[in-house]
Amino acid sequence: MAFIPALPSDLAALGLEPGDLDAIFVSGDSYVDHASFGIALLARLLEAEGYRVGILARPDPDDVAAFRLLGRPRLAFLVSAGALDSMVSSYTANRKPRSEDDYAPGGLAGSCLRGDGTIGAGAAGRAQARPDRAVIAYAAKCREAYKGVPVVIGGVEASLRSLAHYDYWSDKVRRSILLDSKADILVHGMGELALCEIMRRLAAPGRDPRGGDLRGADLRGIPGTAWRSSKRPDLAPGSFVDLPAYEEVSGSDPAAKAAFLEATQARYANADPHYAKALVERSDARYVIQEPPSRPLSRDELDRVHELPYERAWHPMYAPFGGVPAFSEVKFSLASSRGCFGGCSFCSITLHQGKAIASRSRESLLREAAILSRLPDFKGYIHDLGGPTADFRASACAKTDLRGACPDKLCLSPEPCPMLEVDHLEYLGILRAIRVLPGIKKVFIRSGIRFDYLMADGDESFFKELVERHVSGQLKVAPEHVSDAVLRLMGKPGNAVYAAFSKRYAELNMEAGLRQYLVPYFISGHPGAGLAEAIELAEYLRETGFAPDQAQDFYPTPGTLSTAMYWTGMDPATGEAVYVARGERERAMQKALLQYKKPENRELVREALNLAGRSDLIGNGPMCLVR
Repeated sequence: MAFIPALPSDLAALGLEPGDLDAIFVSGDSYVDHASFGIALLARLLEAEGYRVGILARPDPDDVAAFRLLGRPRLAFLVSAGALDSMVSSYTANRKPRSEDDYAPGGLAGSCLRGDGTIGAGAAGRAQARPDRAVIAYAAKCREAYKGVPVVIGGVEASLRSLAHYDYWSDKVRRSILLDSKADILVHGMGELALCEIMRRLAAPGRDPRGGDLRGADLRGIPGTAWRSSKRPDLAPGSFVDLPAYEEVSGSDPAAKAAFLEATQARYANADPHYAKALVERSDARYVIQEPPSRPLSRDELDRVHELPYERAWHPMYAPFGGVPAFSEVKFSLASSRGCFGGCSFCSITLHQGKAIASRSRESLLREAAILSRLPDFKGYIHDLGGPTADFRASACAKTDLRGACPDKLCLSPEPCPMLEVDHLEYLGILRAIRVLPGIKKVFIRSGIRFDYLMADGDESFFKELVERHVSGQLKVAPEHVSDAVLRLMGKPGNAVYAAFSKRYAELNMEAGLRQYLVPYFISGHPGAGLAEAIELAEYLRETGFAPDQAQDFYPTPGTLSTAMYWTGMDPATGEAVYVARGERERAMQKALLQYKKPENRELVREALNLAGRSDLIGNGPMCLVR
């Protein structure tokens, strides 16, 4: 095995020269050759399909020479911001620049691949080497480096910004990133099938790839893509949905916000490949056509992409920096599934991975676990086994089969659907099989358990073994809030479900003679949450004695239902007004209430309590939050 070429020296080691590659990936993340990193997975897949590919990882956005290191690609540049939207990577929820980047060499946000092939600070001396709106910046640099080469954009940033979207950092609705990047085509969602088809068409016999000639390579109609047209597309009647035009949704007046909410709902209603129609959005005199999502990978296909010949390491060019911090989280973990029918309003998984569950086979996971057990620095502990929701192994019910979930209802909220099929036995069987492999001491589940799905299971076999064998002292779960009104807007079940889960978890630990704790995640400032709801959450923390080390301030990321609520101030389900905490001061007060015990938060907590008329919680009594 060898790393995918990422430097000219890598090309030379393989007997190649700059210009010999069919496609070059450009990513805002460092290159880690592991299936948990999307660029590595796609690069290995294209390699297995017979293409010669390279990776430009975190190229200096201010130096065109960095984009020429591997030469001119024969077929295309394939551009992604990385594992996260670049604005989320670079800024906190308070719009303040982040000082660290786990996907950068050594976690140093300013490090990039320079035009001379070395790693260090870029030409412009940026504090963050990943540029703002990285897909747009990288696409422009690719065109500057080699005019005429087709540019394909994809990944989370492109996927969630494929149509008109609210941008938190500029506080306005931006048009499709396909138009702003001037890319030839956009891949939305999980990209394996769409990207392979795009490459097949670009490499079609009789097509001259020199000069980026797209003649003979019709890229329209590929599931999981979006393309642009200067005229209204001629689509079959009934096969598409006309969205409100960009000009209709981009204003800040009530009519524009109502149109924006309509467009968001249409996008969610057409997020499942079995139900979806194409979406057509006019922007000025142009049209963006988003095809229905790609189908989920079959079990055999998902097994295949996870068992490609990865090096399971970061590229050696990062050795002087001690590697890439993000890799430590997944090095000894197993990804067993993708997709989630949980339907949380603030989560991007619904639009990016989809509601359909694709899961790997028991045999594939056993083979990978055996590989982990033979790694020289493996200590016998598999740190995690799961996916976005660890205990989802199949789609919601027989009615939907591989269709994910019904487009007009939630599977688990506000209560489990009567059609929901709950089954943890396959997952439990996999855990049992892995933990008896030679060299395996423990298999942990760090996070991702959907506790409401677990509580809906009448068979406690999995719950008991989870507690007895698969918790490493603490189990992370995500109740998100305690106010039922806020939870409804979040797409989560009522607080009583978490209370029942917490109680049963404690009982099972007691029965097993163990002292293991729950670490719940909570979000402050979500639409629907005012100071009264934040105080309700603080009182819950007081009563339970839990003091969170970290507090998550609601982050309006592109595309989600919660972000639509934040921008419009309306509930997508009812159209009724929703309270939104917009000012930095109130957002700071809500977050401080989550961590009211911290000395540095005392003044903000006092201010919040006085403002809310809850001065009864200020004082020396046992029920008070602050002196």
